[in-house]
Amino acid sequence: MSEIEKYKRDLATLRVAQVTGGAPAKLAQIKTVRKNIARALTVMNMKKRAALKEKYAHAKYVPTDLRMKKTRAMRRALTKAQAAKKSLRQQKREAAFPMRKYALKA
Repeated sequence: MSEIEKYKRDLATLRVAQVTGGAPAKLAQIKTVRKNIARALTVMNMKKRAALKEKYAHAKYVPTDLRMKKTRAMRRALTKAQAAKKSLRQQKREAAFPMRKYALKA
């Protein structure tokens, strides 16, 4: 956190220099400082998200932003297990009348 605060302080001083009409070299630094802040925040957020993903790895309910990003239809589709499930009647019918196997005469 201290790194980000340091960059933010630098940016504030550069902004003051910009208003007061500072040297062009200082004004060119504004972009690099802003990008440094963004880089530091990105790394921080990635670490935080990784820690949360690890925490919720085997939880029953996972926060929405940590779930897999799929299309709405894919999220609502049946799972493989649900799609393959068969009723008792269908199981009995399949057991009673198995698939016929034909032998071809050569």
